[in-house]
Amino acid sequence: MASGTVKRANFVRMSSKQRTLRGPVAVQGVGLHTGAAVEMTILPAPENHGYKFQRVDLDGQPLIPADCDLVTTTQRGTTIEANGAKVHTTEHVLAAIYGSMIDNALIQLNGPEVPIMDGSSRIFVDAIQAVGIVEQAAEREYLVLTENLTYEDAQRGIEMLAVPTNGGEFRLTVMVDYNSPVLGTQHAHMYQLDHFVNEISKCRTFVFLRELEVLARNGLIKGGSLDNAIVMVDRPYTDGEIKEILRLLGKEDLDVKVEGIGVLNTVKLQFENEPARHKLLDIVGDLALVGKFIRGHILAARPGHYGNVEFAKMLKKLSKKKDTAPKYDLAKTPVYNINDISRMLPHRYPFLLVDKIIDMDNEGITGVKNVTMNEPFFQGHFPGNPVMPGVLQIEAMAQVGGIFALSQVPDPELYSTYFMKIDGVRFKQKVMPGDTLVFQLKLESPIRRGLVNMRGTAYVNGKEVCEATMLAQVVKDKQPETAAISSNA
Repeated sequence: MASGTVKRANFVRMSSKQRTLRGPVAVQGVGLHTGAAVEMTILPAPENHGYKFQRVDLDGQPLIPADCDLVTTTQRGTTIEANGAKVHTTEHVLAAIYGSMIDNALIQLNGPEVPIMDGSSRIFVDAIQAVGIVEQAAEREYLVLTENLTYEDAQRGIEMLAVPTNGGEFRLTVMVDYNSPVLGTQHAHMYQLDHFVNEISKCRTFVFLRELEVLARNGLIKGGSLDNAIVMVDRPYTDGEIKEILRLLGKEDLDVKVEGIGVLNTVKLQFENEPARHKLLDIVGDLALVGKFIRGHILAARPGHYGNVEFAKMLKKLSKKKDTAPKYDLAKTPVYNINDISRMLPHRYPFLLVDKIIDMDNEGITGVKNVTMNEPFFQGHFPGNPVMPGVLQIEAMAQVGGIFALSQVPDPELYSTYFMKIDGVRFKQKVMPGDTLVFQLKLESPIRRGLVNMRGTAYVNGKEVCEATMLAQVVKDKQPETAAISSNA
């Protein structure tokens, strides 16, 4: 398996209403690879249902969620499998549903493969438009790209990049390059998702005549014909070679001419860059497997189903990570303000690194540190490029944990907390002046004999910047008179 490289991106949520079909849509045809005749019905589905396939021809009529983690193969199409059932070539119908901005649909089939129809999404889109679309009450969840996300597969020559967009729309830019005299280098663009219907959905799949022969000989396109693909010719063929290919396809009576390099005479291109537009269509269908609408600009060089699905997995993984990010209200009345904290902790300027505590329960605590250019450590730490030292981030986190520990004892001003062990420290992003650090700490185990074991994570704008596991001991080491003097110092 080819290796890929990943850079992290983060997401925020935006809302609009979910949508589904007004009524059922039915089509019938044959599967491109299996050759099986199949009837397919796209049905309305309830809110938060997402996209699901259902094999009504199998016992129990199993459901197969349209999920990138369920993809089993991407050879000449995208196949998903769940609950003992498979569905082949899912990308064109998913592109039609996603491109029609439908959130919820149940796709029933009485066979193993989505029908190929004319090799595009047009027939599915036309049927959806004919029946209509209805808005639902539930809010739609978007994945809005806020940082760059990159993927590269050097072995396959695939490069994919996703970047934020100012308006938050979904954009796609595709480049294909097959080192072929007929196809050459092509580009295609979609500047927002509602352009899919008119500009992309009718663009058909394509295949080189040399590939068609190999695929037919190996039984890989049992439902293939010259009616459901653009056939590219990149070398001269003899009449005998053409007759043999037609025989393999079961089309001996078809009048086919090969007039040099170009496109087989059985079809005419709808756009000069129709092959590149179809690659864009495939990306839309494969990214539908993420399960949410995306807001960002995706640029793809030499894409294929394998890379599309790997990219979809990255997006899904990051969306799950974003869902676990803390949600906090910095404006709420603090549990402990700076005066309360000063009465509990022995630290003072310039080493008191917690401004307030905004949440606390029996399991954990959330504290805040506002980082400003006035911090004394910025005078000597990377002058001209102010970065908060990682050790001070951990110290601030420890002070938040110390406040939690001291809140568990009577007369906390008589106690101190001391580090015993720090594990699993990781720094993930620079902390700069103007940032607000939010520390969340959770108990790893119950407090026993004054030992407090907590797992902490620090966030800036919802993004993780550091994490650590800390063990501290709470020790009563002051007398009331000493504590009073210390608090008045």
